[in-house]
Amino acid sequence: MTAAARVAFESVLPARRFSSYRGQRHFPGWYWAATTGSLVGFESWLERDRLMLLDHDRHVAGLASQPFRVTWQGATRRISHTPDYFARLVDGAGLVIDVRPAHRVKPEDAEKFSATEAMCRAIGCWTYVLVHEPEPVLMANIRWLSGYRHPRYRVGAVVDRLREVFGRPRMLVEGASAAGDPLVVLPTLFHLLWCGDLSTELTAPLDDGSLVSGAEASRG
Repeated sequence: MTAAARVAFESVLPARRFSSYRGQRHFPGWYWAATTGSLVGFESWLERDRLMLLDHDRHVAGLASQPFRVTWQGATRRISHTPDYFARLVDGAGLVIDVRPAHRVKPEDAEKFSATEAMCRAIGCWTYVLVHEPEPVLMANIRWLSGYRHPRYRVGAVVDRLREVFGRPRMLVEGASAAGDPLVVLPTLFHLLWCGDLSTELTAPLDDGSLVSGAEASRG
């Protein structure tokens, strides 16, 4: 177990291939993660949404999909399970994630998830989570902001102006207008909201009236 803790699972290739075939009901693909600057695989829209949430999370420093396979002896046969994601946190700890709609967790799935959680507890510096559908409004906002996650939207002069303007909480459109031409400013503003350099309440619909502040101000 201690040897597993030393492996950089956030940098490994997937332990198995993503299936793709005519008529399949889920949608596999690749997501470009700003956290790693690389593609990370997903096997459903729900997994893709979770990837976006992990990519947005400032506590996440590394991220990989299908990172390893866990195998153990069951009552009558050997059982294996491949978690959906491994995230390396900024403090060096590991986070193992499975993504499953709440109504689709069957008894055999619960057994696999429980065994994987027990493995993480034994390792000590890893945490295991089983996640379901995200909150809809939060996810809608994250999907929007993810369109501005690429560093090309980080325009230095605009970043400095926005940090100055939102030194105190202001409505999004008011602050954008104060910083310059909104058509020029808004992409960088959304990028800063994605990165966490600026902050707003993402469990409410993001619109012109959203109250935006500097991240430090929002924590204080």
